[in-house]
Amino acid sequence: MATTVKTREARTMDDEIEAIAALGDPVRRKLYEVVVAEGRPVGREEAAAGAAVPLHTARFHLDRLVEEGLLEVEYRRLTGRSGPGAGRPAKLYRRSAREVAVSLPRRNYDLVGSILAAAVERSLEGGELAEALRQEARARGRKVGTAYAESAGAELERTATALAGEGFEPTVADEEVCLRNCPFDSLARAHTQLVCGVNLGFVGGVVEGLGCSGVEARLAPAEDRCCVVVAAH
Repeated sequence: MATTVKTREARTMDDEIEAIAALGDPVRRKLYEVVVAEGRPVGREEAAAGAAVPLHTARFHLDRLVEEGLLEVEYRRLTGRSGPGAGRPAKLYRRSAREVAVSLPRRNYDLVGSILAAAVERSLEGGELAEALRQEARARGRKVGTAYAESAGAELERTATALAGEGFEPTVADEEVCLRNCPFDSLARAHTQLVCGVNLGFVGGVVEGLGCSGVEARLAPAEDRCCVVVAAH
């Protein structure tokens, strides 16, 4: 019987979906657009005027955007004065640094892009590109595995938990971890050998970082899943 593993990554995706859903309200979306368009911190009154809504309505929706992580708050006296009589600092809103992007199934092209870029940098220093790519993918995987090194459970379950956090959608069945999703799917279809090598190095690095000695990552390409499986050896 297969077991699907869910981790904190699922909660992260829920948070991102909720953040995007917050912009489904037309008033809230308009207020967000007003703040973003200014390119500087904006007060409630200015935002309300720009969105043509009452102040109390703007206050409610702006604070909801802050709760969802789409806006950030700072406090500043708009008069430029300080000391007694200068008044209370105004609450100002600006776009947050948070990036929100949801894809289903999950994709992680930033990860493979950063691995490729780092490998190219290594090769420019005199290394062989293919070897630099393998080393970089494995190093990134080890970093992920190390973060889960204290997790409980058998080695296959621990490996699945770590890989779930990277969007691989693992299931544990028949003494192996099957990865139902490739986070680099489009690239893998266009550059199969290259990306499958990155996948193998990355997943192998995760296993190493976890300290799992009884399992290993292997190439086992199939149409409906990632090209790598993790199995006991």
